[in-house]
Amino acid sequence: MNSLDLGIIGNCSISALLDQEARIVWCCLPRFDGDPKFCSLLNGGGDQDSGYYQIELIGLARPEQSYSRNSAVLTTRLYDRSGGGIEIIDFAPRFKQLGRIFRPSSLVRLVQPIAGRPRIRVHLKPCYDYGRKQAELVRGSNHIRYVMPEGNWRLTTNVPLTYVMDEQAFFLTKPISLILGPDESLTRSADEVGREFLENTQHYWQEWCRYLSLPFEWQEEVIRAAITLKLSNFEETGAIVAAMTTSIPEAAHTQRNWDYRLCWLRDSFFVVHALNSLGVTRTMEGYLDYITNLIADSEDGYLQPVFGIGREHQLDESEVESLSGYRGMGPVRIGNGAYTQVQNDGYGCAVLACTQMFFDKRLIRAGDEDLFIQLEGLGEQAIQRWNTPDAGLWEFRGREEVHTHSAVMCWAACDRIARIAEQLGHVERLIYWRDQAKIISDGIQERAWNADLNSFVASFGGDAADASLLLLPQLGFIAPDDPRFLGTLAFVEDQLLKGSYLYRYAVPDDFGMPETSFNICTFWYIDALAAVGRKEEARELFERMLASRNHLGLLSEDLDHETGELWGNFPQTYSMVGIIQSASQLSKDWEDAV
Repeated sequence: MNSLDLGIIGNCSISALLDQEARIVWCCLPRFDGDPKFCSLLNGGGDQDSGYYQIELIGLARPEQSYSRNSAVLTTRLYDRSGGGIEIIDFAPRFKQLGRIFRPSSLVRLVQPIAGRPRIRVHLKPCYDYGRKQAELVRGSNHIRYVMPEGNWRLTTNVPLTYVMDEQAFFLTKPISLILGPDESLTRSADEVGREFLENTQHYWQEWCRYLSLPFEWQEEVIRAAITLKLSNFEETGAIVAAMTTSIPEAAHTQRNWDYRLCWLRDSFFVVHALNSLGVTRTMEGYLDYITNLIADSEDGYLQPVFGIGREHQLDESEVESLSGYRGMGPVRIGNGAYTQVQNDGYGCAVLACTQMFFDKRLIRAGDEDLFIQLEGLGEQAIQRWNTPDAGLWEFRGREEVHTHSAVMCWAACDRIARIAEQLGHVERLIYWRDQAKIISDGIQERAWNADLNSFVASFGGDAADASLLLLPQLGFIAPDDPRFLGTLAFVEDQLLKGSYLYRYAVPDDFGMPETSFNICTFWYIDALAAVGRKEEARELFERMLASRNHLGLLSEDLDHETGELWGNFPQTYSMVGIIQSASQLSKDWEDAV
């Protein structure tokens, strides 16, 4: 049965998900959001005829799996019932070459015997058109070509080709190399290329990690989160996807299956904040370039909530009948209809992210007058929209309200534009944007405050809690020691805390009542506890969240608060950002600890 005990390999051009037996079960090409050439993760979880890539150990007894230290190189050891064992090293090449980053659309597998007389079988079964068709195999002199419409793949290997094509078992008596990538000839042997790529890729990631700004505590956890966040970066455009998968349900049999291989504006501020705290300025700058290009695409300042990784605007949602879904829990969806929704929080998210460019002297491309004018366009949209109904942060499909979080983000847009105006010396614009921010702030405090509940509430005039209310201090709207925030925190705890984990909301939506906690919300709760001085509680809960990660230190979107099982798309960028932010806030200072 499929589970989210998965690892991720990648190189910021392609990525793949592997299960505990090193079976590649998900890999989209030519981009993160492309047709999955390995798709067994979403095909029921049983035995499939295609859509996976496995080095099978005959008589498997147990697996072991871990990442190489400070890298995106995944090592799996498999042991059979007779005492035999093999080691599989998986990675996507990434390293500096000829003055640039070399990141081919290739997957490398290096396999060697480590005990006894292991016997293996290679299953390489790519498909296309979302699992509808299998690739055609064509044998070459020293390779196998997998013929597919979007481009052929080539496997170059020192394994006898007959064994691969016929899936014959054989004794592994020496190391083997399998390089799967574009239909191009290698100039050297597969073994030589594979070993060199491994050494260079490990060196790249270890060097990359050397320059991370880390908290004193939880360094390994933050490093793994940082690498995962980097792997979610489609470097060609600077985009960072919400997750690598589509249609992993938020809970069993709920139909809450969405395509997350896209970029949401709601993530932008938090992703930039995390990258900044890590000191990952190149990735942050590329991501800001992606966002500023989105802003430039808008003539009147209107922003839709979500975009494709190539800045695509039209993301029509459809269902794929050829795949039965995760554990058979369909539907499998491509695209996301949320792009047509009105979500007014996006203006603040975009402005908050771009504010970094006007104050961070490390960045090569600083914010300028042209960008300021474009941000003012977003601010005017915020002024018009702050008190109008929208689908909200959680993308309700069946109703619209004036959501408090959306209104606060509109306030944040005006507030930050005022700060930018002050930085640029535009006194008149500073006064204008401060005045607009105050109008919105006053309106929120009047209409989103429920005196009977002693709390801010999810929507104007409402009586429901929402986890996004915990962000009020982080966004600068209210001080964490303000009695109104303390009342809000108590209300959120009473309504949304299930066991140790936080739900987004506790009211029915388009699919009924939510059944799982939302991991980023639990991290928001941790940060709120720390901000109000309940740091020991925050640390204890943070440790519980770390214990909820899978065996490789990764998190999905959702968590069953009773069983601890992970649900939702994977690995979830938002969740990994939560680890980084909470660790940075909770850790002892280096000066005090050393």
